[in-house]
Amino acid sequence: MRYIASTKHYVCQSCGLSVTQQELIELKEKLHPSTESDEEEKERRRKEYLKWWLSSKKK
Repeated sequence: MRYIASTKHYVCQSCGLSVTQQELIELKEKLHPSTESDEEEKERRRKEYLKWWLSSKKK
């Protein structure tokens, strides 16, 4: 997907599909429905951020 700033759309270079950011998020959610609760998602994101933050400090 390539972002076109002038139209604020993402365009697939393979098939030509053009979607807004919100439509892209909705398509992703349809294809990969979340099986985790909101609390589980928050915890997973917190752990991912912490891992990233700690790894950036080691450099």
